[in-house]
Amino acid sequence: MSALTPADLMTLEAWSKQLKANKPQLMAHRRARTVHLGEHITLQFEDRATVQYQVQEMLRIEKIFEEEGIQGELDAYNPLIPDGSNWKATMLIEYPDVNERRRELARLIDVEDRMFVEVEGQPRVYAIADEDLPRETAEKTSAVHFLRFEFTAPMRASLLGGAAVKVGCDHRNYPQHMTLAPETLAALIADLRA
Repeated sequence: MSALTPADLMTLEAWSKQLKANKPQLMAHRRARTVHLGEHITLQFEDRATVQYQVQEMLRIEKIFEEEGIQGELDAYNPLIPDGSNWKATMLIEYPDVNERRRELARLIDVEDRMFVEVEGQPRVYAIADEDLPRETAEKTSAVHFLRFEFTAPMRASLLGGAAVKVGCDHRNYPQHMTLAPETLAALIADLRA
């Protein structure tokens, strides 16, 4: 998938109209690419459409229309577009209660490095996390991380051949895993064909 350029973006007015007309389809696309891992971790697997949505929304909400600001948003979000050999995801750690969130973020240091994808018959692929900047301190992890799962050629072939896939976390304080639903897996397989 190619990176977004300013030419790919709509004006604020055009995006507002597009959003009104197509919001249900845009949300359905995001839902198909969302994995809830237990009660508190959500993985939003990104693609060109989800990144464009995010950029357009940032431009709309922040009323950014100058060239430099637009390029800044593109520079921030384009690295989330998969390139055909990987899946990329935004990981959200969600605890509604502020005190519980503070306590759990302290217990979940390094959780982003314990996230994995396991393709049937292949070894686990652990996330390469937060390539843009560190998102944790010695006291706590961040509530948001950016992950990349890089696949070898045999893993990619297995995925394209219909292998089942587990997504999980083997952090000692958050052991969870699940098999991807068929519609989610189909959406993610498309990232490898791009």
